[in-house]
Amino acid sequence: MSIIVWIVIGGLAGWIANMIMKTDGSLVKNIVTGIVGALIGGFVMSIIGAEGFTGFNLWSFVVALVGSVILIGAINLLTGRRA
Repeated sequence: MSIIVWIVIGGLAGWIANMIMKTDGSLVKNIVTGIVGALIGGFVMSIIGAEGFTGFNLWSFVVALVGSVILIGAINLLTGRRA
């Protein structure tokens, strides 16, 4: 069940992060962006003392979204793309 939660939250977070950062992506790219973003977001939240990805809830979605935006921003910075 937890893998399905990662896929659902990852897909939604990746999709919204792509809309925020004005990039495009397929369903698979959105899911991967969201899952990697959840890992990045969890790491960032642990640095500032907050909880990371905790399951199927709003906080986990916010963590994944923040991490996804950071990931897309870092990729854009490294590749020289602009929104």
